[in-house]
Amino acid sequence: MQRGSLARLAALGLIWGSSFLFIAVGLRGFEPIQIVLGRLAAGAAVLLAVLALRGKGLPREPMLWVHMGVMGLLANLLPFLLFAVGEKQVSSGIAGVANATTPLWTILLGYLAGKDRRVTWLRVAGIVLGFAGVLIIFSPWESSSQAASWGGVACLAASAFYGVGFIWQEKYLVGRGYEPAVMMASQLSAATVLTLVALPFLGGLKAPEWRLDSVAALLALGAAGTGAALVMNYRLVVDEGPAVASLTTYLAPIVAVTLGALALGEDLSPQIVLGAAIVLGSVALIRRQPAVSRSLPVKSRA
Repeated sequence: MQRGSLARLAALGLIWGSSFLFIAVGLRGFEPIQIVLGRLAAGAAVLLAVLALRGKGLPREPMLWVHMGVMGLLANLLPFLLFAVGEKQVSSGIAGVANATTPLWTILLGYLAGKDRRVTWLRVAGIVLGFAGVLIIFSPWESSSQAASWGGVACLAASAFYGVGFIWQEKYLVGRGYEPAVMMASQLSAATVLTLVALPFLGGLKAPEWRLDSVAALLALGAAGTGAALVMNYRLVVDEGPAVASLTTYLAPIVAVTLGALALGEDLSPQIVLGAAIVLGSVALIRRQPAVSRSLPVKSRA
């Protein structure tokens, strides 16, 4: 791996892992929907500026913008909002670990939607193991469990929406002939407009508390975590391929849990550590590509 790629990989793990810390700090002064609007607007502004410097514009196909709107809803507005709502009840570390379940949801929902009917022993074992890890983190048998709350459910639902977004992207947006930076700028722009429409109905008109730490966290969350990070990720995919870029899946939750414990004094209980390790192990398992695929029998529908 090139030295520059290694630096980008480390930066992406740090930026995306710290996003959950920034959400927690942002909630000190802003409502969840206000955080969503701030990060989307800042992220879109960064990507639009990059495109302007490169002399590129946004697509003009009306139907493409319809799909972009749906994608912005599924992959940006809803998960961003659910994570912000969830972190009102759960720690940023738990939210970061919940985010790592996205590959599990993507495979499970892809199968249910009929997009990917490949059922291998590795995939089944990975999904079962992954959700066993989630169960350990939630520990619903403990009355004092923080994760076993609506906040924890909201974070898991956010990750599931990412999975739905990936399925929508594959069906309607892949192969359009536009480079990823153009597509992401369009998606974030569409999501920003949708958030502006939803703002009055979700408590967005409430006067925020303009705390310096909350404002700084919101700017970092948007400009770095939602804007610049996407540019770095695109460059990493081009230079090293998607397999290397996907390593951020393992780095981000580790960063989230560590920063939550160090910066916010969040509880780092044994079940959270164990559950996180199991979830990350399950993701590694489902991403393995065996030389000979031993598929489970799948009954066809009449």
